[in-house]
Amino acid sequence: MCGIVGYVGHQEAAPILLDGLERLEYRGYDSAGIAVCGDGVLRLCKKKGRVAALRELTHDGGDLPGTLGIGHTRWATHGEPSDVNSHPHSTPRVSIVHNGIIENYGPLKADLMAKGVTFESETDTEVLVRLIDYFCCTQPKASPLTALREALGMVRGSYALGVLFRAEPDTIYAVKKESPLIVGWGEGENFVASDIPALLKYTRRYSVLEEGDMAVVKADGIRFYDAFGKPVEREVLTADWDEKAAEKGGYPHFMLKEIHEQPAAITATVSPRVEDGMPDLRLPELTDERLRKIRNIHLVACGTAMHAGMVGKTAIERIARVPVYVDIASEFRYRDPILGKNDLVVIISQSGETLDTLAALKLARERGAKTLAVVNVVGSSIARAADWVLYTYAGPEIAVASTKAYSVQMAVLYLFALRLALARGAQDECIVRHLTVELQRVPELLRPILKDCDNIKYLASQFMNSDHLFFMGRGFDYALSLEGSLKLKEISYVHSEAYAAGELKHGTISLIVEGTPVVALATQDSVYEKTISNVKEVKTRGGRGILLCKQDAKVPADAADHVVRLPEFEGVFMPLLLIVPLQLFAYYMSVLRGCDVDKPRNLAKSVTVE
Repeated sequence: MCGIVGYVGHQEAAPILLDGLERLEYRGYDSAGIAVCGDGVLRLCKKKGRVAALRELTHDGGDLPGTLGIGHTRWATHGEPSDVNSHPHSTPRVSIVHNGIIENYGPLKADLMAKGVTFESETDTEVLVRLIDYFCCTQPKASPLTALREALGMVRGSYALGVLFRAEPDTIYAVKKESPLIVGWGEGENFVASDIPALLKYTRRYSVLEEGDMAVVKADGIRFYDAFGKPVEREVLTADWDEKAAEKGGYPHFMLKEIHEQPAAITATVSPRVEDGMPDLRLPELTDERLRKIRNIHLVACGTAMHAGMVGKTAIERIARVPVYVDIASEFRYRDPILGKNDLVVIISQSGETLDTLAALKLARERGAKTLAVVNVVGSSIARAADWVLYTYAGPEIAVASTKAYSVQMAVLYLFALRLALARGAQDECIVRHLTVELQRVPELLRPILKDCDNIKYLASQFMNSDHLFFMGRGFDYALSLEGSLKLKEISYVHSEAYAAGELKHGTISLIVEGTPVVALATQDSVYEKTISNVKEVKTRGGRGILLCKQDAKVPADAADHVVRLPEFEGVFMPLLLIVPLQLFAYYMSVLRGCDVDKPRNLAKSVTVE
C-alpha cells in the first residue's frame, strides 16, 4: 500500500523525496509527508491529500534544508486521512515512515500510556515511533540501533520502515518484514524506496531487502544485516526500465499510455520465448519431463491477475488438457487446499509483493507443491520465493488500474499452455507451431484497434450517466466480462457486475429494466448463437445491448443497440484483442465522468496488507 522513499547524499534531500513520492503515489494518496535532517535539526512537514499539496506547502522542498530525509505517501488503514495521521511520525529524537500494519499496537499503546507517554494520532505507526523513543530515553547510553532493535522485538505485524535519528544525521535505517523495500545505489548518495520507479531518475542499481533484513544506508555505502543481526551481502540488480518509461510521454493519463503500450509489451514478453517457431519457456529446470508429471495446476492471484488466471485456466485445459483450478489468493490459505507433490501452483502478481498472494505461495511450498511465479518486477518477494519464475516484460505500470500487466500475464499463460501441450503430447507439433505463430501476431492485430478509439469513446458518451451496468459472456468471454466490469468499477465508480451469460435467467434478469446497459461479449464461435439469444432476452426486457464480436459475425438486427467488431482471429487468443475495447470503454467513461483516472478513490496499486 503506502509508498516510502529515503535519501542520503550530497544533494538537498527534500526535492528528491518529493519527486520520489510523486512516482510512488500510485501506492496511496490519502496524505504525504517528509522529514529532513539538517544542521542538527529534524524538520517535518506533512499534509492530507496529494503530494502536489505537500510540494506547494514546502515551496518545492525549499523550506526543509538538509541532505538526509525520508518521505511517505499514505493509503490509510488505522486512522482516517488527516494531517495528524500522516507520516512521518516523529519525536524530537526519531522519525519514521511505515508501510504495513502493527497488529499488537493496541496493548503496546496502553502500556506506553500507563508509563506517561502521550499520543497525537490514531495510527498504529505512532506506537512504534513512541516505543523507539521510549527506549532512547530510558537507555540514554544505548545506541539508536539498539533502541530500534528492542522496539522491533516487541511488535507483531508487517512493516517496511525508514528510520531517522537526530543523533545520527548521516544514516537511514531501512527495515523489512513482510512488506516490500529496496535500496538504491548511487555515486556518493544512496536511496530507500518501496518500488523501482522512485529511483529511476537517479539510479537503476538497487538491492532488495530479504525478509527480516535491516539496511544501514549512508552516503558512502550500504550495509545489510539479516534478522539475527548478522552482516550479509545482497545482490545488486539493474532495473531494465528507464526513466521515460515511468512518465506519461504526451498522453493525458498513464492508463491511456499503458493501454497503448500493450502491443510492445506483448512482443517483449512473447518473442524471447519462441525458438524456431515453437514455445520455449527458458526455464532449464522446468523440463518437459517435469511438465509431464504435473497432475493438477492451481492458478492463484488477486483482482485483475486472478482474471488473467481465469483466461489461463480455459487456455491450459483446452490446449494442454490438464485440470486447472483458479483461486483468489486471499481465500486459498483458508480453504485448506488439497495439494500434492505433483501439483503445480502458479502465482500471478504484477508487483510480486501482493501479501495474500505471497502467503499463498508459502503455503503451497510448505505442502510440497512446486511453484511457478508470473511477475513483472525482477527480484520481488514472490519471484525470490518461487521455484521458477516467468517474468513479464511490461515495464513500469503506474496507473492504479492494471492494463498492460494483465495482457502480458495472459500472454505468458498462453505460452505455458502451449509448451505444456507440446511436452505432454496433448497437441500435434504442427498445431502448437501454428498457435505459436498466431500468438505472435497479436500485437499487429491490436494496433488498428488502438488507432481507432472514436467508436469506443462514442459508446462511453452514450452510457456515461448510467448508474448500473452489466457484462456477460461465456467461456473466455465470461473471464473478460469480469475484467471489463472491474475496470469500469475501479476508475469510473459506476456500479457494474459481470455474469456468465447462461446464468442470466437464474435471477440476474430481474435486474434488467428499461434502459439498463448490458455489454455482451460474443467472440467464441462455439457459443456465439447462445450468447446472441441471451442478448435478445435482455433487449426483450428493455435493456440496451452493446455487443462485442468478431468482424464477420452475423448479428441479427434486433440483437443489439451497438456493435463493436474485432478482427477475425483464433478463438483461443481472442481475450488478447477483446480486452482493449473494454479497457478503453472504462477509460473514456472515467474521463467523461470527471474521475481521477490514474488514482481512483480508495485504491492503491500494490496491496501489501491483508
